[in-house]
Amino acid sequence: MSIKLALLKSGDNIIADIKELISEEKVCGYLFNKPHVVEYRVPVVLTEEENFSPSSRDLEVALIPWILFSDEEKVPVRSDWIVTIVEPTDPIKEMYEEKVNGQNSQTDSSDEQRTLSE
Repeated sequence: MSIKLALLKSGDNIIADIKELISEEKVCGYLFNKPHVVEYRVPVVLTEEENFSPSSRDLEVALIPWILFSDEEKVPVRSDWIVTIVEPTDPIKEMYEEKVNGQNSQTDSSDEQRTLSE
C-alpha cells in the first residue's frame, strides 16, 4: 500500500492509496483507493494571554470519504488536477490506516475526528 497525501487544484487534501495510471509510457492520471478528504481546524481556546497562538500540532483533524454519494472505492483522477503528492505525517497516516482497516471502534464509518497534539 502506498498511502500518500494529494493536494488537488480545488484545494482539497486527499489521503488515499495512490497508484499511477500510465499510458504510452507516461503518467496520465492516478488511481485513488479509498480516498478521504483531510479536513482540519484550529480549536478555539479561551485564554487571557495576548500573544497566545496555537501550534500546528494542536489541530482538530477529520477524515471524510471524498465522494460521499458513491460506493466506489477506486477513483481515477486526471493528472492535470493534481498539484502535488506528498508523504503524510505519521499521525495522519495512522489515523487513515485505522479508519480504512476498520480498527477504530470509537467512530462511525462516515468520518473520524482527532486532535493532533503529539
